[in-house]
Amino acid sequence: MDSPITDIKGIGEKTAMLFHRVGVYTVGELLSYYPRAYDVYEEPVTFANLKAEQVQAVTGFLRKAPSVSKTKRYAVTTVVLEEFGEYLHLTWFNMPFLKNALSPGSTYIFRGRVQRKKGRLVMEQPEYFTPEAYEEKLHTMQPVYGLTAGLSNKTVSKAVKKALEGMHLNPEYLPEEIRMEQELAEYNFALRTIHFPVKWEDLLLARKRLVFDEFFLFLLALRQMKEAAEVLKNECPMKPVLETDMLIRSLPYALTGAQKKVWAEIQGDLAKDRVMSRLIQGDVGSGKTVVALLALVCAAGNGYQGAMMAPTEVLARQHAQSIEQMLSQAGIFVRTVVLTGSMTAKEKRSAYEAIESGQAGIVVGTHALIQEKVHFRRLGLVVTDEQHRFGVRQRETLAEKGTFPHVLVMSATPIPRTLAIILYGDLDISVLDELPANRLPIKNCVVDESYRATAYRFMEKEIAAGRQVYVICAMVEENPELELENVVDYTEKLKGAMKPSITIEYLHGKMKAQEKNEIMERFAAGEIQVLVSTTVVEVGVNVPNATVMMVENAERFGLAQLHQLRGRVGRGKHQSYCIFVSGNDNPDTKKRLEILNKSNDGFYIASEDLKLRGPGDLFGIRQSGLLEFKIGDVFTDAAVLKAASEEAAKLLKQDASLLKEEHRELKKRLLAYRMAGAKAVSL
Repeated sequence: MDSPITDIKGIGEKTAMLFHRVGVYTVGELLSYYPRAYDVYEEPVTFANLKAEQVQAVTGFLRKAPSVSKTKRYAVTTVVLEEFGEYLHLTWFNMPFLKNALSPGSTYIFRGRVQRKKGRLVMEQPEYFTPEAYEEKLHTMQPVYGLTAGLSNKTVSKAVKKALEGMHLNPEYLPEEIRMEQELAEYNFALRTIHFPVKWEDLLLARKRLVFDEFFLFLLALRQMKEAAEVLKNECPMKPVLETDMLIRSLPYALTGAQKKVWAEIQGDLAKDRVMSRLIQGDVGSGKTVVALLALVCAAGNGYQGAMMAPTEVLARQHAQSIEQMLSQAGIFVRTVVLTGSMTAKEKRSAYEAIESGQAGIVVGTHALIQEKVHFRRLGLVVTDEQHRFGVRQRETLAEKGTFPHVLVMSATPIPRTLAIILYGDLDISVLDELPANRLPIKNCVVDESYRATAYRFMEKEIAAGRQVYVICAMVEENPELELENVVDYTEKLKGAMKPSITIEYLHGKMKAQEKNEIMERFAAGEIQVLVSTTVVEVGVNVPNATVMMVENAERFGLAQLHQLRGRVGRGKHQSYCIFVSGNDNPDTKKRLEILNKSNDGFYIASEDLKLRGPGDLFGIRQSGLLEFKIGDVFTDAAVLKAASEEAAKLLKQDASLLKEEHRELKKRLLAYRMAGAKAVSL
């Protein structure tokens, strides 16, 4: 499992580099690079039974050779099939060789997503087979993997097959009584079946076993961490300080009842005889940052340093800016220092010196805070924002920078309390369940593509009133196989549709960090009126002046992710709006999006989303980035999560250090799991 993937026959250095881009370096990592979906090859249907927006197969007789035409960007190969007066138009992009590969007078099976365009049935980029070749695939489930440019599904599938062929059986590490009690499949069966299932029932068994394992190892590591933390004496006791009252009095609004309650819980923790480990869970806009700042000010007032880790550079800079502003308004003198990866060597040196000398009372940064070069003089409090993007191991690494500092975690991901207690087992939980009184509820609408022109006029009206707009797209560059709005082309289209005086720019994850920061900063400063972006803005910036969020192809996103995106607007004093544009008219899609239309409450949305998910959604749209699970989904797999939690508690009660002979393999596996977490930090 630890061998490099180049040990697999057929994978050279060049292919290995492509695998590295998706985080796969070893054979073990390849085998746990689970499929994100499965393609089931079904019997071909008649043209009359074709359904739009579904992947289907048809039998087609080729009367004449395909025709090839050229556009500015690619060659288009087309074939028109006819069956009892019904027509189907087949289109391929950049595949002119098909003109010779498909012979007139022959019968083929064509398989792809069916769409209705301009009243015609169309299949773009379909696969093609001889009837004999399709017969071999019939009723099989083919794995579909997450890919990167240059890495094909065929390459991943072939590599996994080779790895499974050459691998000795892994020792079963789950204790027999747990397997029997929870009705879990054997590990090697699960590993083979998750990649190449023969039937749906086997796939569900395999997935249940691997989901259980993932939750079980996570919870064992978490419980052991918690036990170690519970005996930690509070080396940084903090008394209430005058500065926190000064800060509260200087705010232009009163704290909500929930904020006051949570702040009282934090103050109580800071003075206790053991170290604080607390999670503040609050919906977007519930005022978590102010509560965290009160804790940081309390730490500085007691002579300690406070560190705040944010998931993006722009957010880190913005946090630092608003902290400096709020401290200055309150007349509090605490030096705030920023540390991010894109700073110059000179800027970093200056930050390191201020941190090591203790001059920096509050330090705000990204992952850069956990680098070896960073030495705190007297770190007393660590605050992490959107902790699921860091993972437990990174939180541990930052905490190790001090002598057992207090830990405060903020999360805007709405998780039902019962699940939060299990997932954040090493943390006490506080919930901010009130929005500030001055917040106007966001007005929502779910529309189809015909509404787009009206939406543009509405956006122009808001811009004329001095406001700003976000437009979210699902992809970066055009992919002829998928009819999705993409960032680069959409920006050009929007520039043509809106007044020339409006500044429109795009932003996506493939851009260099410096470019991204520059665009985000210009948008925050009001120099850009419309920002067309992928979901990188999800935890992006605080722009109170942005009042419209338009999401193209909203059906391609999870509800929790759409709710997080919506949280980018509604942050100022002006009325805000969210427009969800759906690219298909599937009734299930409408039902899902209607939940967002009706409510702005993240917890309600999460629970409704959960109700709508059936077994078929196990490999569908996942919640955005929640924790570090590869296959488990805390919503869909809530029952498995609870079972894993009970079994972990039972096992540690019997054998806390896993010293018994029958737990030897499990101990080895748990150690490997923790090491993998440490490696993820150092990468």
